[in-house]
Amino acid sequence: MAHTSLVIILLAALITPLVLAKFKISILPTAVVEILVGIILGPSLFNIVQVDSVLSGLSSTGVIVLLFLSGVEIDFDLFKPKRKQLSELEQKSQKNLPKYSTVKLSLYGYATIMVMSLALGYFCKFTGLFSDQWLAAILFMTVSLGIVIATLKEKGILSSPLGQTILLISALGEVVPIIALTIYISIFGTDSKSLWLTLILFAVAALVFFRFRKFFYHLDSFNKSTTQVDVRLAFFIIALLATVAVGVGSEAVLGAFVGGMVYKLLQPTPSTKEKLDSIGYGFFIPIFFMMSGVGLNVKELIADPKTLILIPIFLLSYWLAKALLYPVFRLRFDKKNALAGTGLISTTITMVLAILKVANDMHLLSSQQSGAFLLAAIITCVVGPLVFNQKFVSNESVVTPITLHIFGANLSTITVSQQLDNDWYDVRLYTDDKNNYETLDNKARVHLLKSIDPTEIKDCGAFDADIAVFSFMDSEKNYQLAKTAKQYGVKRVIARFEDRNILNPKEQELIDLGVEVYNTFAVNVAMLRELIEVPSTFKMIESNSMELHEVTLKNHQYVGMKIQELPFNDQVTITRIFRAGNIVHPVGTTVLQLDDRIIFSAPKGIGTKVRHQVNHLN
Repeated sequence: MAHTSLVIILLAALITPLVLAKFKISILPTAVVEILVGIILGPSLFNIVQVDSVLSGLSSTGVIVLLFLSGVEIDFDLFKPKRKQLSELEQKSQKNLPKYSTVKLSLYGYATIMVMSLALGYFCKFTGLFSDQWLAAILFMTVSLGIVIATLKEKGILSSPLGQTILLISALGEVVPIIALTIYISIFGTDSKSLWLTLILFAVAALVFFRFRKFFYHLDSFNKSTTQVDVRLAFFIIALLATVAVGVGSEAVLGAFVGGMVYKLLQPTPSTKEKLDSIGYGFFIPIFFMMSGVGLNVKELIADPKTLILIPIFLLSYWLAKALLYPVFRLRFDKKNALAGTGLISTTITMVLAILKVANDMHLLSSQQSGAFLLAAIITCVVGPLVFNQKFVSNESVVTPITLHIFGANLSTITVSQQLDNDWYDVRLYTDDKNNYETLDNKARVHLLKSIDPTEIKDCGAFDADIAVFSFMDSEKNYQLAKTAKQYGVKRVIARFEDRNILNPKEQELIDLGVEVYNTFAVNVAMLRELIEVPSTFKMIESNSMELHEVTLKNHQYVGMKIQELPFNDQVTITRIFRAGNIVHPVGTTVLQLDDRIIFSAPKGIGTKVRHQVNHLN
């Protein structure tokens, strides 16, 4: 029967995402559906899966791998001190930055959760609902980081300010309860150990980091498809720190989470992270979520009147503990996204399972109380993502348009500015020719420059852009402006050089500065080659109803997917892929890889949405 249960769980793990994709069910993240599937397969309904040592071991490994991968998701760049030497543009931009950073919002937000949880814990003790106020408070302050990450990934906003704020609060919602549980066990546990021993865990983590900090710099020299040393290192870190955590009287999940952060600091390659995600989310983690549902006997729990009374009370407590997040989110985000973020963070399950296991081992709560806490947590995992998916709105607080300033009004630049001025780009066209300005002002957002002196252009704010393109006929003028813009701090600078005599002696200087150079002859040659090799692409470029786009694949959701499997495949035509310096001629079965530069055409209005989905760091 043991092997039969394992086969059933693995079959359910395979079928669940296929069914969700087939019927286009996206209102709930896959992880939540897997818990519900586990409830259906367990004693709550069909009772065809039995908990045994194999499934129990795989489930325990699953939660440890989940916490490890959660630690890997933390963006440590958010905690880096600001550079002392800022460019003029960066100094100017600092004044326009939101008053509350993602880190500050996260700290404020989780502080409200802690205060509310302590108050609710005292309320439970005062009313006699639950005698241990500290354990109740720890339960209420938990957040399910796994559910949160899965939801943010499926929306493609993990790297956005809203996504990172939610992620950091959720990370605290797992780390703080783990530490609090460690303190609790050290004080009240019968087998407790000194709290100071927990420092050993962090000392070992630091030792691992310093020992392997240059590991990925030399990975290519010793890694093979048959060895996968990078994956072996990951599981060594998981096993080592989880073992140390248990040895010092804490929980294995704390060691796994710390291990994930250490691994992230080692700066693994994108391909390594892909492999770990494949192992975790492809095998261990689905088993953990499903077995969480299997281990719950809903019929037995709801048959007890005491449990029925406790479930809504504990559910309301889980939500009230996060209620003050809404005004914190409103300090930076609009009403809908503030409500969406609050709803998503209200989800909790992973740490609840770990805490209840410890509490049951210490005989601190009854089966009715344990079941009520767990059922209420599962309900939050259903409601939270539903609220998020219903209320979330993609706007400038989530995705900021790229500011593009083009200097030099001519037939090419006016056409480009018209085509790119959309939700993806905020385009402005500048000219110093009054006749051009009067002629073109009604066709695009054209601004007249009083002078092309670099200092005056900088002072009037025309260099305040993410991308600056200099397309004057005068190559010397473009050189001076491009150089000034780059020194001012513009991220991308593109300059036109028709005169090779001017470019040749200055080309290396421009390359060192990071200036991108083009000329119309090279563009014409490239277009003619495209016409010869891919005539359909050229026709799309000429078409007024179609737009040509280039995007770099950053969204892990599409990595490893065949072109014919893309959800927007019927709306776009991929004509060329540039991969590691080579050209790939795409067909329906071509598998996409991370950092592929994809050239595709799409009808107006569709291309920008696809670009956002494909390019969004996830």
